[in-house]
Amino acid sequence: MATTTLRELVTESAAQTEAAGERLARCLGRGDLVLLEGELGAGKTTLVRGLARGMGCRGEVMSPTFQLVRIYPGPVPLAHVDLYRVERTSELCELGLEDLLEDGAAVVEWGDRLEGFRTAWVVIEALDLNRRRLRLQEAPASWSW
Repeated sequence: MATTTLRELVTESAAQTEAAGERLARCLGRGDLVLLEGELGAGKTTLVRGLARGMGCRGEVMSPTFQLVRIYPGPVPLAHVDLYRVERTSELCELGLEDLLEDGAAVVEWGDRLEGFRTAWVVIEALDLNRRRLRLQEAPASWSW
């Protein structure tokens, strides 16, 4: 069973991490930007699967590492951005993040590479093979798991 505070949650499986994303999705709306921070394999894409499901988005959620941006249509479209392979600041400017936020919400993996946006952070820490600690940082006070 997962343990939680308003700003921190420990999940014990990928399914619980996905469910946490689904609950967090209730807080998201058009113009919201969530930056994800965590090591490779920490569960960033797993959390995004839950966000997309919670927002009523359609389509299979996969890591956009090679595509950079995937957009999942729904009542509020969700842009899923992955900055892992971005090496130059100019590439970040070409993302069109402002346009994506006008149309819907966005979640950015490897968000520590993005500067200059007022945003919420989710830090994902792998505690062991299955357990993850999810922390909301700099998010609106009304956001919780």
